Amino acid sequence: DNNMLGKFQLDGIAPAPRGVPQIEVSFDIDFNGIMHVAATDKASNKSTKIAIANEEGRLSGEDIERMLQEAARNKEEDARHRKRVEAKNALENYAYS
Repeated sequence: DNNMLGKFQLDGIAPAPRGVPQIEVSFDIDFNGIMHVAATDKASNKSTKIAIANEEGRLSGEDIERMLQEAARNKEEDARHRKRVEAKNALENYAYS
């Protein structure tokens, strides 16, 4: 399930061929239930971040805990998927450049 918690935009990324831009995104939930999201363009070091408080009508503490447990269970599978995507992108970049 997806829940819109907030949004932000990372501007000023120079045009580049597909697969070339490298944007690092991190998510962190602190002990108060506040989610911190940051994104950085590795080429230009431009970054933006947002803090999302757990306001009424959003995820409950149980929901957050369940999602954290699911993330921990899926961490290894996510790493394997990431390697496959990176290999596919590298192959496409090689083929089209």
